[in-house]
Amino acid sequence: MPNNTVRTASGRTLDELDIEAIRAGELTAKDLCISGETLHRQADAAEAAGYWQLAENLRRAAELAGISNQEVLDIYSALRPGRSTYNELITLADRLENDLHAPLTAAFMREAATVYQERGILRNSYETISSEAYSHYGKSDTLTSF
Repeated sequence: MPNNTVRTASGRTLDELDIEAIRAGELTAKDLCISGETLHRQADAAEAAGYWQLAENLRRAAELAGISNQEVLDIYSALRPGRSTYNELITLADRLENDLHAPLTAAFMREAATVYQERGILRNSYETISSEAYSHYGKSDTLTSF
């Protein structure tokens, strides 16, 4: 029979998360974080119920659960329009796959790089246009076109 006990990222069971543990100062932030294993179980349940997109998101979340918060914020920042070049996103995808063992997130990053390139929202896609080019619009400063 499989173990269906839900555990936090630190390995605690939900039964161990109680007021007494809080009062005793026994809990840490990691005790309150979801584990990759739990996210995988939720993904399986979502897929079984026909929610394949939610299942994919939960599987990527499971990969990211083991990565530091700073690393996740760096990934998020890199994905903001105009923040990264195509090559930077591909390099990040390679790091996700090879160093951080997150192949689903890496595939998502590669897909994002291609879509960003098609839509012209990569950092290299932003052009600085001199004020001379817009002089007939009455603009005197350097403008950035999007």
